[in-house]
Amino acid sequence: MTQHSAPVTLAPAGGDHTTDVIIVGAGPCGLFAVFELGLLDMKAHLIDILDKPGGQCAELYPEKPIYDIPAWPVISGQELTDRLMEQIAPFHPTFSLGEMATALEKTADGKWKLTTDMGTTITAPVVVIAAGGGSFQPKKPPIPGIEAFEQQGEGLGVFYAVRRMEQFRGRKLVISGGGDSALDWVLNLQPLAEWVTLIHRRDDFRAAPHSVAKMRALVEARKMDLVIGQAVELQGPDGPLESVLVEDNSGARHSIACDAFLPFFGLTMKLGPVAEFGLNLHENLIPVDTEKFETSTSGIFAVGDINWYPGKLKLILSGFHEAALMAQQAFRYVYPEKKLRFQYTTSSSDLQRKLGVK
Repeated sequence: MTQHSAPVTLAPAGGDHTTDVIIVGAGPCGLFAVFELGLLDMKAHLIDILDKPGGQCAELYPEKPIYDIPAWPVISGQELTDRLMEQIAPFHPTFSLGEMATALEKTADGKWKLTTDMGTTITAPVVVIAAGGGSFQPKKPPIPGIEAFEQQGEGLGVFYAVRRMEQFRGRKLVISGGGDSALDWVLNLQPLAEWVTLIHRRDDFRAAPHSVAKMRALVEARKMDLVIGQAVELQGPDGPLESVLVEDNSGARHSIACDAFLPFFGLTMKLGPVAEFGLNLHENLIPVDTEKFETSTSGIFAVGDINWYPGKLKLILSGFHEAALMAQQAFRYVYPEKKLRFQYTTSSSDLQRKLGVK
């Protein structure tokens, strides 16, 4: 796919910065918040623990197709990130990447001062938490010594995410899991790989029925294997992964030769230091109102998967809506003396000038 990424303005770690709005999280919702804030003349500084923008979309599913973004019948996680970066380029946001927000305190003049684990400080009247579910960690299968085999090289070893499909071209793959991620990657990687074997502890899957049907059709056509059992050992006495030892439901064991083992057992959501920011929490999520998406603390907002309210849907498009309403209230904190005037990008020459289209 064509890349449309825009240059990223990186802040050096350890510096002191001021801005209008601090955004914790540079995933799709955090990026779109930059756009909505920019339309209202508010500058944003984003912090993300990852080393690039895009959040979960860019880190875990860069090549996975997304089908529910308005006006895009299909778009990959990376292309969605690239398009958002292109869209917010006129507003010149600043990024602190590879840093974790660790502390938040109120300053004497009523603003917020956020500190990262790298010693960077950012001060602003508004904070927007757009950290998804927090820090996502893969759930690892209980296989002794699995860490020694993790990502040994180009398409070799154990991988918990697929960031670039091409590295698995011509490889023998063992994929483990019974959910959507496992089945999606079986279907996406099968045309590239030399051979794919799917292992699952039972012949029943939690994935979308049409994905399961496609997988079974490939098995029936002898284009891949399905093995009912569990991976109990990784084998490769001379270093690189050579095979996966599988135990079936009768207790019998056999080895499956492979170059890479991809277990998809889901993700563990860790809220991390955000939980220490003094906000009310609801089952590890941050409650907000549905008028402004403000938290229980004035000047702190939460958008995207990290927030909670009655009827919440964890969809990217929901986060985009939340960002738009958040920006309206953020304006009142950043510009308390100004009157907020609602405008449409289609008809406002002022907004079009900001976007560089007029």
